[in-house]
Amino acid sequence: MANSVYEINKGVNAPVEFKGLKAQYIWYLGGLIVVLLILFAILYMVGIPSLICIVLTGGGGTLAVMRIYRLSETYGPHGLMKLTASKRIPRVIRSNSRKIFRQRTGSPNVNR
Repeated sequence: MANSVYEINKGVNAPVEFKGLKAQYIWYLGGLIVVLLILFAILYMVGIPSLICIVLTGGGGTLAVMRIYRLSETYGPHGLMKLTASKRIPRVIRSNSRKIFRQRTGSPNVNR
């Protein structure tokens, strides 16, 4: 009987990663490229010299790419969702009455 060789796929549940960008940040980078192309076209059609168009879109694109990479490193694949969720948590919970504490406790399935 011949020896069987089985390949093990070790990256099955790993998040999608492309050149250091994780998950949704790849889409953000793609959208940024499309926006920069449209911005360059608009600036060029308005009549701004092409060198200035290149400097504006290149500089803005460089800053935005650096920001996207920083977000990817800081928050990871699910981090922006966690960040927005943490901002929605109230800092203080205030109660002006003790009415909720005086209610009778009972079975949660009992309708009253």
